[in-house]
Amino acid sequence: MPSWSHARPKTALTAVAAFAALTSVTAVTSPAHADSNPFQRGPAPTEASVSAQKGPFATAQVNVPAGSGDGFNDGTIYYPTDTSQGTFGAIAVMPGFLSPQDWIRWYGPLLASQGFVVMTLDSKGFVDSPSSRGDQLLAALDYLTTKSKVVDRIDTSRLGVVGWSMGGGGALESSYDRPSLKADVALAPWHVGLEQSKITVPSMIIADDGDWLAPTGSFAKPFYNGIPDTTNKALIELKNANHFTFTGYNKNIAKYAVSWLKRFVDNDNRYDQFLCPKPATNNEISQSEATCPLH
Repeated sequence: MPSWSHARPKTALTAVAAFAALTSVTAVTSPAHADSNPFQRGPAPTEASVSAQKGPFATAQVNVPAGSGDGFNDGTIYYPTDTSQGTFGAIAVMPGFLSPQDWIRWYGPLLASQGFVVMTLDSKGFVDSPSSRGDQLLAALDYLTTKSKVVDRIDTSRLGVVGWSMGGGGALESSYDRPSLKADVALAPWHVGLEQSKITVPSMIIADDGDWLAPTGSFAKPFYNGIPDTTNKALIELKNANHFTFTGYNKNIAKYAVSWLKRFVDNDNRYDQFLCPKPATNNEISQSEATCPLH
């Protein structure tokens, strides 16, 4: 008993010292792992979080009247109010032919609440071509990153575009014109004369199986096929949907648009799980294609 009582403190002290050393190593290595992607924003994603109408960030908005900047009409900026996590990537969103900003406005709070600064737009003219809409998207990004009231919240090196219908064609046109973009999401895109074979920006195309204005077989699928396989790309066709499904919240539109933008604008590979392997066809998705694994 006496020898045990004298030996125990020494053993315990050794154990405490070993634990302290282990804790010290853990304290050093864990932050390094967490900081391996300085652009990662928000908590770990789940199926529910990426499909939700609202993400984890509280948001605010500011109106941008016509004439505020060059090359675009007017718009609305949505942004996270949190300033503790650093700057955010920025996204511009364009509506389609004969369509007002109100028809794509829901993408503003959706994407801002997931950790982006977002500007939804009215086109300069309701009948503007996809090429013109692509130019307007880039002009809006230029305004966001140089003159807007939220410029200090934006990482100017991490920019993307989203568009619907002719605006979707415009989003792909923006990627052709500015290869430095990190991602585009083209929703039921319409375009004639697009040089998709030269697009190197990661491109997500979301189409629908009931589209008579921009049928998948005439637009989305040829666009996808024409983008080089060396470019990260994906095609999702929504089942029992139509051209105007994209004008209001839809969980699959949210899931794939958010996941694509988080993966490539934020370089956040926590979102790979929602993109690869390519989604299976089911009662919500009629077809899908993707260049997996992502790189």
